[in-house]
Amino acid sequence: MNPTDMLYTKEHEWVKIEGTVATMGITEYAQSALGDIVFVEQPEEGTDLAVGDECIQLESAKAAASVYSSVVGVVCAGNEALEDAPELVNTDPYGEGWMVKIEIEVAPEGLMDAAAYEAYLATCE
Repeated sequence: MNPTDMLYTKEHEWVKIEGTVATMGITEYAQSALGDIVFVEQPEEGTDLAVGDECIQLESAKAAASVYSSVVGVVCAGNEALEDAPELVNTDPYGEGWMVKIEIEVAPEGLMDAAAYEAYLATCE
């Protein structure tokens, strides 16, 4: 996936919207800050999510972290590859390291495009 085609949150999560499905993950910045990801706990299919709901738990060599939903909808898929290879979040955060797909029920609001996220990153360092 191309990071310039995605939307972003201030919590360093990305969203790729294709039709009515949002694919979510964490950004390069977030995975770098966390260090080596050793475990990813994903929500079950059919789980209802609202914006701001904790939906994914990450464990890394440095810390534990939560990923929050940036859309309203229902979980339609998790990335099963992360069960055996959580390091995909580190090696390919915008591709093979995606975490969850959500069937969108309400159009997302307040997300940044790639240019706005890059400008926001400059304030984080």
